[in-house]
Amino acid sequence: MKSAEQLKRVVIIDDEPQSRQTLKIFLKEYCPDVEFVGEADSVSKGVHLIRQVNPDAVFLGVQLEEGTGFDLLDMFRYPSFQVIFTTAYDEFALKAFKYNAIDYLLKPLDVDELVQAVGRIELGKNPQTYAAQIAALEETNRAGRLEKIAVADNDGLHFLKLQDIVRLESDVNYTTFHLVSGERITVSKTLKNFAQLLPETEFFRPHQSHIININYMEKILREDGGFVLMKDQTRIPIARSKKEELLKMVQDRFLT
Repeated sequence: MKSAEQLKRVVIIDDEPQSRQTLKIFLKEYCPDVEFVGEADSVSKGVHLIRQVNPDAVFLGVQLEEGTGFDLLDMFRYPSFQVIFTTAYDEFALKAFKYNAIDYLLKPLDVDELVQAVGRIELGKNPQTYAAQIAALEETNRAGRLEKIAVADNDGLHFLKLQDIVRLESDVNYTTFHLVSGERITVSKTLKNFAQLLPETEFFRPHQSHIININYMEKILREDGGFVLMKDQTRIPIARSKKEELLKMVQDRFLT
């Protein structure tokens, strides 16, 4: 059994009593390294609870009494706690969480996903690093569109503007971001992960090993089976099965 110092202290803030009860039961049954230290259903009660018990993590509903989970987070300049959002399916919210590397759980809760999320709670995480993630998430929420993506490498967490990404290149289980500045950032996630995440209006996958920002295409040439010449002068091959789709995208975006 872990000592009290090793337990992850968590609170639940959600406006649905049944959701709070289910989560408490699951935490007790399947997460022995967690200590449940309180719950609340509103923004004001949630803020008071967090300040009172100083938890390591907060399971936070998007919709609360008196406002939203974002309203609650606005009350903490540098959160000393990690946030795991609990939400019913909302396509924009889910993409916002993924873009900013924020953990979330879909309702109804899945035990395996809960256990994995608890496993990612880091004791003693730098508050300023997490504050940057929350700030980026709130900016996305206010703007109503996805403008940045959070990616982590050995140096830390990078918040990349989509407009600064020229292309992505796959190397088995790693992906390298090539930026307008010439900088390269390599992360331990597959290209498929980003293909599902990046907006199709701006990014296209012409080949299994490449995703390009269509705004940085300079030429589409037929030689060598067909390739795209990018702004950084890289030649990106076009798979035979992707040629028609790419040409249609260019026509819809630039020729109409």
